[in-house]
Amino acid sequence: MKLALLSFILASAINVIPQPLSVREDKGSFNLKGTPIACDAAMGEIALAAVKDFSANLTLAAGQIYPVSTPVGLSQTIKQGKVKGIVFGIDPTLKEEAYTINIDKSKCVVLASTDAGILYALQTLKQLLPSAIYSGKTAENEKWVLPCCEIKDTPRFRYRGMHLDCGRHFWSVAEVKKVLDMMATLKLNRFHWHLTEDQGWRAEIKAYPELTNIGAWRAETVIGYQPANPELKKDGIRYGGFYTQDEMRDVVAYAQKLGITVVPEIDLPGHMVAALASYPWLGCSGKSIEPGHEGEDYKVWEIWGVSPDVLCPGKDTTIEFLKTVLGELCDIFPGEYFHIGGDECPKDAWAQCPDCQARIAALGLKSDEHATAEQRLQNYVTSEMQAFLATRGKKIIGWDEILEGDLQEGATVMSWRGKTGGIEASKRGFDVIMTPDRWCYFDYNQCPDRGDESKPVWEAVDEPTCAWWGTLPLAKVYSFDPTEGLDKQAASHILGCQANVWTEYIPTEEQLEYMIMPRLFAMSEVQWSQLKNKDYDDFIRRVKAEGVKILKEKNFNYRAKDELAE
Repeated sequence: MKLALLSFILASAINVIPQPLSVREDKGSFNLKGTPIACDAAMGEIALAAVKDFSANLTLAAGQIYPVSTPVGLSQTIKQGKVKGIVFGIDPTLKEEAYTINIDKSKCVVLASTDAGILYALQTLKQLLPSAIYSGKTAENEKWVLPCCEIKDTPRFRYRGMHLDCGRHFWSVAEVKKVLDMMATLKLNRFHWHLTEDQGWRAEIKAYPELTNIGAWRAETVIGYQPANPELKKDGIRYGGFYTQDEMRDVVAYAQKLGITVVPEIDLPGHMVAALASYPWLGCSGKSIEPGHEGEDYKVWEIWGVSPDVLCPGKDTTIEFLKTVLGELCDIFPGEYFHIGGDECPKDAWAQCPDCQARIAALGLKSDEHATAEQRLQNYVTSEMQAFLATRGKKIIGWDEILEGDLQEGATVMSWRGKTGGIEASKRGFDVIMTPDRWCYFDYNQCPDRGDESKPVWEAVDEPTCAWWGTLPLAKVYSFDPTEGLDKQAASHILGCQANVWTEYIPTEEQLEYMIMPRLFAMSEVQWSQLKNKDYDDFIRRVKAEGVKILKEKNFNYRAKDELAE
């Protein structure tokens, strides 16, 4: 009996990732040979365009035409049960991102209340089809059928994100779009685009052209794993790049078609050496205070870590600069959120800066058991940006350091230093996006075993040199629960979670993809699937049965070891 059940499971045609809310597999299949596709005429433009793209992909892959029509009142006809073929209708009773799929031998009926629900249903349909649907090639010999089944689905969290650091290493627009495609396949809906760093400024700003003329380029880069290179030897190769405003708009439009909102990040007031190198007046003294380089001109950083050189919030010109930069980007990124960083901002320079101390005095900022006056000076910067962005209809997100001192109501906290910051923020009534490093940092090594503890990390594990600390195997990502330990009230403030891909040690597209996959499969299930439906063994089965095929068809590199070893 057990062997028979196991055989049925392994032969299942329903291998959707992330795991849907409920799945009922019935006998038989629906033959798609030349079947028409119909969409309710009241469907939104994004959903209709996505269905037409699906039709074009299916036409190419199956070698037959799948025409799309848009009859008026189709949703009512669906209710009457008078349809055949593949039909997409509107059901206003479904939740915002929910969808249902019902397939029998004569029809496939998809219902949703929004464009988002239709987009997610399409991703599920693709995973029910032969994987050649992802190839962009004709595969007429495949069986172009859909399994008879009923799927009801809705996500656990409304914020399902992935972050990509383009400051340390720069990624082409084509590669960014490739990552967005993979995100869409797994029903992620937020792309956190990290555009500025000490090592490179990546966003064109018309008012400040030196940010990309100078700040987008570093003279050279530290070689290898930095702790293994105490002399900080460098490669002598100029490195950089940036996105024009038109390119950023192109990425935003591309993401919108996939149901993904881009969340830009301009990290401030720390991690700003590239800006300081471009406009030295942004710093407290106009010169570096970095140990060993005191009094030297700023230059785009060539090593990794945290620089003591930060923006000077004591000057009105600095605040004006930030508002101008954010203002230009608000015209490009239409989403509700703007990420202002706020992490790892040393305040040594502020303690010695006459302008900063004058600002502290003018604002009446004091040190106490909760925060220093300098920490509250960062609160001032945060509140100024929050107020400015509110005039543009946007909310701020900041790393959990923004909790230090006095955070204004309405901010959203992104918890990265473990779960503590997110727990504190949620209990204080702030919305939270959980991204604790031990579960969500995809620059960590993937080995299940750290290896020989007596050796440094770059020698102990059989992986690319890619991590500051420790390891993050696939199973640990899957085990993450963003609301663990929170009561119902605090848990209500957890908007969701995201994977973070920091790229100090990820210099190539091949390695970038290797670090993302297969861990993004696991993160998607953390973000989308209900806890009661999560099962690691079944997850691995579905990744082997469907996920690996998707990766191969999309030519997306991945780690094929451990549980996924062939």
